[in-house]
Amino acid sequence: MAASTDPLTAQRLHRLTKVTLAILLALFGLWIIGTFIPCLIWAAVITIAIDPLYQRAEDRWPRARRALLPAIATFLIALLVLAPLALGLIEAAREAGAILQWLAQVRENGMPEPAWLQSLPLSAEISRWWQDNLATPEAARHFQHFRGSMLLEHSQLWGKGLIHRMVIFAFTLIALFFLLRDRDVLVRQGEVAARRLLGYSGKRIGIQLVRSVRGTIDGLVLVGIGEGAVMAVVYILLGVPHPLLLGFLTAIAAMIPFGAALLFGVAAILLIGQGSVGGAVAVVVIGLVVVAIADHFLRPILIGGSTRMPFLWVLIGILGGVETLGLLGLFVGPATMATLIMLWRDYVGERLTDEPGRSASPAGPPPPDYG
Repeated sequence: MAASTDPLTAQRLHRLTKVTLAILLALFGLWIIGTFIPCLIWAAVITIAIDPLYQRAEDRWPRARRALLPAIATFLIALLVLAPLALGLIEAAREAGAILQWLAQVRENGMPEPAWLQSLPLSAEISRWWQDNLATPEAARHFQHFRGSMLLEHSQLWGKGLIHRMVIFAFTLIALFFLLRDRDVLVRQGEVAARRLLGYSGKRIGIQLVRSVRGTIDGLVLVGIGEGAVMAVVYILLGVPHPLLLGFLTAIAAMIPFGAALLFGVAAILLIGQGSVGGAVAVVVIGLVVVAIADHFLRPILIGGSTRMPFLWVLIGILGGVETLGLLGLFVGPATMATLIMLWRDYVGERLTDEPGRSASPAGPPPPDYG
């Protein structure tokens, strides 16, 4: 009896050893490539985002799919990211010189009280505070620590951070090229691995992840760009300094829900500095209306419709993802939450309806897709 069970025991021991070794090697491999995991995730997100357009290009030029099309797509993505960034850095460098000159004038002469200050509520109290803190060189002594060397030191720190991010971006582009080139093979391998690990749910999880990432990109990136474009026009019409740069920054901030409000405040302060209190009020009011339309109507439709979950959980995924993973969390967070909710619905055997007030369907086998 013992002899008959020995081969079975040996087989189990062999399988356990193999699984343990595979897990240890996988953990060791993740530890080795830990620095470059964000690059791979970014490359996967970009690949998912451009896949419909890239598929059309492959269908039209099938002979170029092995090297030329991946190279062209990678170059265009690099250009799309680097061109606005370069323009923003050039504009910021110009503004740095103007800021240093303004600080030098404030240290020497103080900051005279603007005439429009008298039209504000509580103007007497505000005027008294201005005279005590800003009007004369002695009152503006707190500006003395803003030295050029201090700005240079911070610029060096920012430069080091920028170099690090540029290296990460370069590896992201390399990973993107190979993901596009070997996309079909990787998709087939992923389907096989998902089927072996998760059974019938594996393919649906993959579909849900892809759908969530695309919906998040539509709801965050495209809507954010739209907000930035609309507010750039508003900045131009109201006379905000550097409207195109502020519009670009507004588009980036708008990718985070409610993040654009910070740029509206900056634009309002710049207009107040020019004496345009009405323009400052107008830019804040118009900005809040644009944000309300984007965050309460457009984004719930684009993201919630793709992820098949309430926008509250989308918002939690976005904000939690940003807090944990930074900018990458904008796309990873909602996709993760959508997948978890899909697995929860599978676990409880329910498919929630899209109509409020209706009960979920009775327990039973989960449907093949939520599309």
